Amino acid sequence: MNKIKLSKNLSHTWFIDLDGSIVKHNGYIVDKEDSLLDGVSVFFRNIPTKDIIIITTSRKKKFKKKTIEFLKKNKIRFNEIMFDLPYGERILINDIKPNQNLKTSISINLKRNYGLLKYQIK
Repeated sequence: MNKIKLSKNLSHTWFIDLDGSIVKHNGYIVDKEDSLLDGVSVFFRNIPTKDIIIITTSRKKKFKKKTIEFLKKNKIRFNEIMFDLPYGERILINDIKPNQNLKTSISINLKRNYGLLKYQIK
C-alpha cells in the first residue's frame, strides 16, 4: 500500500488527471462510455471534505456534459474540471513553508489505467 501523507493542519488542492487515472484511458471513445478504475471511489471518499479537487484532462470541451454527468453519477466529487489541456507533462511548482520546512507539493505518477487501489490517504 502506498500512503499519501498529508499535513493535518493545512487544507489541500488536488490536481488529478482524468483519463488513465480516474477512468479508463480513452474509454469514452473506444467503449463509447467511461468506466471508473479500481480504487477510485474509495480514494475520492477519503479526500478530506474541505479540500479542493481540480480534475485535468486533454478531452475536448464537447465531452464536458457527458463527462460531468458520469462523474456525478459515480459520486466523484470535484470543484473544477479543466478541459482541452495539451497532451504531455503537467508540472506543479510550489514553495516550502519556511517555519515548518514543509514541502507543499506531492507528485504521484500512476501507471496508465492502474487506478488508485494501492494508494491510501494518511
